[in-house]
Amino acid sequence: MTVSPRSSSQNSSYERLPASDPVILSSDDGTTPRHVAIIMDGNGRWASRRSRPRADGHRAGTENVRSVIFRLVERGVGYATLFAFSTENWSRPGDEISALLAILQEVIRSEAEELHSNGVRILHIGRLDRLPAELSQSIVDAVDLTRNNDRLVLTIAFDYGGRADIVSAIKAIVAEGVSPGEIDDALIASYLSTGDTPDPDLIIRTGGEFRISNFLLWQSAYSEFYSTPVQWPDFDGDEVDVALEAYRLRQRRFGGVDPVV
Repeated sequence: MTVSPRSSSQNSSYERLPASDPVILSSDDGTTPRHVAIIMDGNGRWASRRSRPRADGHRAGTENVRSVIFRLVERGVGYATLFAFSTENWSRPGDEISALLAILQEVIRSEAEELHSNGVRILHIGRLDRLPAELSQSIVDAVDLTRNNDRLVLTIAFDYGGRADIVSAIKAIVAEGVSPGEIDDALIASYLSTGDTPDPDLIIRTGGEFRISNFLLWQSAYSEFYSTPVQWPDFDGDEVDVALEAYRLRQRRFGGVDPVV
């Protein structure tokens, strides 16, 4: 049988929104990551240390997104993925979840047009069916508005989990009757919700933790990992430069060894 990537019209909890192939120009000398993914951690602790509600930390965390994105654009990064809400985050207190959903709705309203005018294309990975209808529609509208932009592809991972992404891809492959002999790394990758983007070269985690937290599990197999104690609300463009410099000094061997000089 002919194997083809999952179409965007298939029913799946991790269905990809309609997307055209982006044309991204970024550094190809190996010193600048093509794709930077960020685990935005530390909002709650940032607020707690200031004796403020956790929701204030989440709100503060949205205020630096634009500066981070624009700095990545300036540095020649073509793709950025922000981990905003995991499938496990539903276990948090209801008032915190409500605040997060409300903040995301506000951010989409205030930032989508600005990002669009600056050539940023917005994608979403994760589930939409568990979000409020208004928020889900706003996400779909932002994706549609920016679908032809090519300065940077910004993927928002909201209600996303790496394991669920892989399970969904396997279910889709089985449903299409793909034979075992036709399954390889490239095929599985094409069925993941990130099938339209390259694997991340650099994963940044703010807040001082060293866990991957169920984020892009398949895609991060050979990503460089950078952890900083700086909490997300304080992670600005200058901190982006620090992370990119750390990446520049890495030697990526992908399981091999350094060549003999």
